[in-house]
Amino acid sequence: MNTPYQKLKQILPFLILAAMAVTIVSLTIGKEIYGHREQNLVSFAVVNFSGYLFFFLMPVELAFVYYLKSGADVYLLTTMAVGTALGAQLVDYYIGRFFSFHMIDRLIGRHRYEKAKTEIRKYGNITIFVFNLLPISSPVILLAAGMLKHRLEEALFYSFAGLLMKYLLIIIIF
Repeated sequence: MNTPYQKLKQILPFLILAAMAVTIVSLTIGKEIYGHREQNLVSFAVVNFSGYLFFFLMPVELAFVYYLKSGADVYLLTTMAVGTALGAQLVDYYIGRFFSFHMIDRLIGRHRYEKAKTEIRKYGNITIFVFNLLPISSPVILLAAGMLKHRLEEALFYSFAGLLMKYLLIIIIF
């Protein structure tokens, strides 16, 4: 039987992470939108990096479209999007590699990373590529790759390829 204290203890990490995500967006892109200021790519970099950390769920593709439509340099924006995403996924990989299962389980839940581990074991690098190509939870895949001690070079290569293709498709569509 779960007591109210146990329920609070279960949802508290989620609430803290959600508050941090809202704060990051509010202090960067939010200020630019509501303050009618010129868009700053540093704000985009902070939001994009944060959005690719496995413990934040942020719609980074929407931020990319917003900056793309605001007239940002396409090449610089794409380079920044892919670079910050890879940097954050590198962090995810090493967290998966070096932190305990119990700690990760408390942050994101066993089901999410178990599913990701199963996909990587079953399909390997194709999973990493597809999860980075689509706007789904690719950071969890790199976390699972780290937990499985998947080759870092392969994980980063397929992440890079999927991210680059995703952002190029977004540029073509928008």
